[in-house]
Amino acid sequence: MRDEIFNKIKETLSSALGIDRAEIHPDASLVKDLGAESIDFIDIIFRLEKTFDIKIPSGELFPGNILDDDRFVRDGKVTAEGLAELKLKIPYLDIGEFSKDPQVSKLAEFFTVQMIVNYICDRISNRAKAN
Repeated sequence: MRDEIFNKIKETLSSALGIDRAEIHPDASLVKDLGAESIDFIDIIFRLEKTFDIKIPSGELFPGNILDDDRFVRDGKVTAEGLAELKLKIPYLDIGEFSKDPQVSKLAEFFTVQMIVNYICDRISNRAKAN
């Protein structure tokens, strides 16, 4: 099932970003490796919802208003409290490497294809358990 999900995500990202499927691998950063921009995240979410017939609540896959909160961001960096909040709200994000230099401007570089795969697998698994 995981391979099938990964292949659908590859197709989704390829269409959304206008890139070749061969460029898309699990460790690829959506921003650094695949060239995604912030506006692309909205399109990616829309396409994932359609592809997998799920609803992705705002801020659940990519952080939204977390970074607008003064408790979580200070001087352009995510605070310890902010890192804990990110880990809680977006458990699919590998926060370890980001926490070494938690600049808000660099956070999107840590959004990977694997993060999306993990999120979608979890959502589909939870949906199956609920039925």
